[in-house]
Amino acid sequence: MEDLPKTRLEPIVPTVHLSQCKLVILRGPQRGREFIIARDVIRVGKNEDNDLVLTEETVSRVHFEIVRDAKGYLLRDLHSTNGTFLDGAEIREAYLRPGSVITAGTVQLKFQPYEERIEILPSEKESFGPLLGRSLRMREIFGLLERIAPTEATVLIEGETGTGKDLVAHTIHQHSRRREGPFIVVDCGAVAPNLIESELFGHEKGAFTGATTTRQGAFELAHTGTLFLDELDELPLDLQPKLLRVLEQREIRRVGGSRTLKVDIRVIAATKHDLRREVERGKFREDLFFRLSVVPVRLPPLRERKEDLPLLARSFLSRIAGEGGQVPQLDDRFLNMLMAHDWPGNIRELRNVIERGVVLGEPRLIDMPSSGHSDHAAEPMPEFDANLSYRQNKERWEDAFERRYLRWLMLRSDRNISRAAREADMDRKYLHKLLKKHHLVS
Repeated sequence: MEDLPKTRLEPIVPTVHLSQCKLVILRGPQRGREFIIARDVIRVGKNEDNDLVLTEETVSRVHFEIVRDAKGYLLRDLHSTNGTFLDGAEIREAYLRPGSVITAGTVQLKFQPYEERIEILPSEKESFGPLLGRSLRMREIFGLLERIAPTEATVLIEGETGTGKDLVAHTIHQHSRRREGPFIVVDCGAVAPNLIESELFGHEKGAFTGATTTRQGAFELAHTGTLFLDELDELPLDLQPKLLRVLEQREIRRVGGSRTLKVDIRVIAATKHDLRREVERGKFREDLFFRLSVVPVRLPPLRERKEDLPLLARSFLSRIAGEGGQVPQLDDRFLNMLMAHDWPGNIRELRNVIERGVVLGEPRLIDMPSSGHSDHAAEPMPEFDANLSYRQNKERWEDAFERRYLRWLMLRSDRNISRAAREADMDRKYLHKLLKKHHLVS
């Protein structure tokens, strides 16, 4: 029997596909020119503020738009004087096919969508801006960020609490073409549900009780810059269609207002939950998820990248010491303690541990605080006591479990009681009562 030829297995290189489209002018004064536009909404007309400006007199000021959605590219006439034609037929709105010819006045344009395939190789660097990591997973993320930060692509950052989603978002902004513009943050979980619409879109004076002045919302404030929507999974379901419309049309209307305002922004969103699963559960809109997850970035928890611990710890020590200060040394005993810990609070917990160690420890020896940060070693569960009844043993275990769980929960939520109550699906007043019972709050 002949030997079968050996198949060489090539390494699989992760790729990102950025959807873009090209409009080629076939007829008109700008014949032969090509316009590559990567945005989700493309406005075409005679006005200077359109994405594609056509100088022909027969073209209306804002003639038509092309909107990318889950089904493809939708061509929509914007009440033009001479109408918009698709392959010779006048339309109000219709989906485009590759090679379709659009006619606006006497100008003809050919529509050619395409995807830019970006291969993502691990970065050779151990940092990207202030982000640090020598593990393969982090260097893959750095390689991805190096490629997509300069683009206009919408980014969805997923990761547990404390993994540094906000720092990633700010770093993307700092490496983008919008770095000179504002970076506006909205924590969707920290704003009361009845105020989140005003927080995002602004409001006019008298729009509701307490609206004593006109107020700009986050979308207006982020104009020409980046809007970071943190804790996106906390956005109320009834507000999600309004956010979707803004992302599609890049236009907003303040609460209580009638005037439409255009905004030029890049959106970065973050969530600690699996949004795809939230879509399946009916708690998040599928079309909004599609719009936001153009480029997904999944941050690993610290327990899955422990080879980065020494690098991160030394970085925190250097920052605490400051310029010219004495940097405490990391001995093997402390490094072993770091490696043995599960880090439920991720990088945020590590930073807190290092800061506590500097304050409480000696110049050359930092020790792990015994305040409940070490999830397993700090407070072991009680042993069974033969002198106690079943009920008494059970009460001791329940009490120890409550205390450990509450410490872990508050660490994950950065000591925000409202956020902790939402995460535990618990009434806020009851959570506060438990925290007081175990002397975890004053």
